[in-house]
Amino acid sequence: MADEDLQRRVRTVWWETDEQGAAVWLVDQSLLPQQVAYLCLRHEQDVADAIITLKVRGAPAIGVTAAFGVALGLYRLLQIHDQHAKPLTSVEALAHVAHVCALLGRTRPTAVNLFWAIERMKACAEQSFSAQLSVLEMRERLTREAQAIADEDVDACMRMGHYGAELIADGDTLLTHCNAGALATAGMGTALAPIYTAHKGGKHVHVFVDETRPVLQGARLTAWELQQEGVPLTLITDNMAGHFMRHGNIRAVFVGADRIAANGDVANKIGTYSVAVLAHAHQIPFYVVAPCSTIDLKLASGELIPIEQRLSDEVTAIRGTQIAPTGVQVANPAFDVTPHHYVTAIITECGIARPSYQETLRQLCLARIPGKVDA
Repeated sequence: MADEDLQRRVRTVWWETDEQGAAVWLVDQSLLPQQVAYLCLRHEQDVADAIITLKVRGAPAIGVTAAFGVALGLYRLLQIHDQHAKPLTSVEALAHVAHVCALLGRTRPTAVNLFWAIERMKACAEQSFSAQLSVLEMRERLTREAQAIADEDVDACMRMGHYGAELIADGDTLLTHCNAGALATAGMGTALAPIYTAHKGGKHVHVFVDETRPVLQGARLTAWELQQEGVPLTLITDNMAGHFMRHGNIRAVFVGADRIAANGDVANKIGTYSVAVLAHAHQIPFYVVAPCSTIDLKLASGELIPIEQRLSDEVTAIRGTQIAPTGVQVANPAFDVTPHHYVTAIITECGIARPSYQETLRQLCLARIPGKVDA
């Protein structure tokens, strides 16, 4: 199976134009695995709602979706003005792009890929305005920039897969938490990319999949993905990980990330910190797989990463079925932060970073964007 086949097996987000205009297409992840349904979004508000309600999720996929959402916003506004034979000025176009960027920026606070993509789209619009391009040319530039962000993510996933597969031995049993596969990206995944690549290369691997409460991304999404690819797996509840580590069943842990601070602290789905501590106690390598766009050099440590707090009904109910007493007090942080000293290595599309992360992460980011130095 070629890498391209892995990428096309699950199509997460893409852009299309037709006689009705432009649209952002998504697979509705809230319905998986029972139903594979696709959403056709023609308004930037619908894109924002899809991000908030986890119809699309995973840091790289959120970034790509937001980029398409910005392009969609200008495409839609220009279409409205054309229908009313009212010219849209460059000033109005730039203001609307800023409005859409602000709208999408309010959706989810932790995944830095979202803000990275939004800022890149905003810069593209501002450069088009400064160059005195027409509104139509600005629209086309934004569309190309969004597609470039998606294409770069596909390539990054392939590269992370090849780098990470080198850390997997034939016969390894691995553990992963949450979903960091094709559904979380525009390509073949982050944490699952090395597993897919190793499997395709003929290595025999077995994956223990944490169910990942409260939204069950592991049980619903990762298990489904691995099953689709023919990768042997065992689904376990989150509180079983230590048991299987203690009995020698796990050789390495692979997880994704939503934001990585300059010192190597990693924000990922809630429960990742517990898995990292358990892996450290059992001397099991703990690998984080994420593109350089997930690295936030502006934040010195994970203590500065904003943690999203989600609604209580994600904890008290499962798909509408109440499992807790009515009125019970609930805490529902969507992410936790794993300190860098629990992280064995961080695998990116530019190579593998190892301690000291303060130095190696910066070097990788500079390798990705020649000449760029973040404050």
